Amino acid sequence: MKKVITYGTFDLLHWGHVNLLKRARELGDYLIVGLSSDEFNKIKHKQSFHKYEERRLILEAIRYVDEVIPEDNWTQKEEDIKKYSIDTFVMGSDWENEFDELSELCEVKYLKRTDGISTSQIKEDLSN
Repeated sequence: MKKVITYGTFDLLHWGHVNLLKRARELGDYLIVGLSSDEFNKIKHKQSFHKYEERRLILEAIRYVDEVIPEDNWTQKEEDIKKYSIDTFVMGSDWENEFDELSELCEVKYLKRTDGISTSQIKEDLSN
């Protein structure tokens, strides 16, 4: 079984998120999503509309996602790759080259973002 992992906040879920999850799942047989905890979002100076448990519930309902785990810090990715026997680590292209060091542990892929949509854009549009 080929295992894939990706990470994110996945707040204000939109079709760009779903596209990323679908393409990540197509790279293997089992997709794990590391979901940023509320505490980790505070460390990143990021505020989510939905709390962790609500975001987890939404992600678990998506057919491409097999498992959701909490992401609590920047350094746990290496530990998760080993713990879950990950074959492929996936992130959006906005993170290009940021996780290349993980290629010593598994394949690292950066997937192109979906044009025309982002959580930042949604938040900006809502505030106007």
